[in-house]
Amino acid sequence: MLLYSKLAAVALLSLSLNVWAGPIAEIKTSEGLIVLELNSDKAPNTVANFVQYAKDGHYTGTVFHRVISGFMVQGGGMDSDLNEKPTRAPIKNEANNGLNNTIGTIAMARTGDPHSASAQFFINVANNTFLNFTEKSERGWGYTVFGKVTKGMDVVDRIAKTRTDGGDVPVRSIVIEQVTIR
Repeated sequence: MLLYSKLAAVALLSLSLNVWAGPIAEIKTSEGLIVLELNSDKAPNTVANFVQYAKDGHYTGTVFHRVISGFMVQGGGMDSDLNEKPTRAPIKNEANNGLNNTIGTIAMARTGDPHSASAQFFINVANNTFLNFTEKSERGWGYTVFGKVTKGMDVVDRIAKTRTDGGDVPVRSIVIEQVTIR
């Protein structure tokens, strides 16, 4: 009985430590590999959306087209000529899931409409608490976090320090060569 109790305690502890359990995404870029653990429990529709875009090959050949040092790197929607790729219909915002825009998390990019995210994503390189959900209003919806970097944060940091055109567009293409889901 004591052994069973100890095993149960270990199992519960491991479950509580691994709140990010979900698919693993490997983003192979021209700067190196970024590995993400996605959170299907907290953002099921967002993860399913990202996984489907990856499986469809949508991200292959897209670039990190928006880079702001000390903030985030954004990609997944434009080719190297900065032409936007066609997308499916937008998904419902799931930012009220308890996950926060902290260093190393991945979230969906969107327009001013809280429910306009489709394929573009960004990786936070700072604790961007002002992007978190606060309330169900146009300003309060926030940006849906759906995973975190588990390997390759040095690659993300290198991308974030890339020289830009004076705004937020990198002067050289940082290509997403492939996104693999496992």
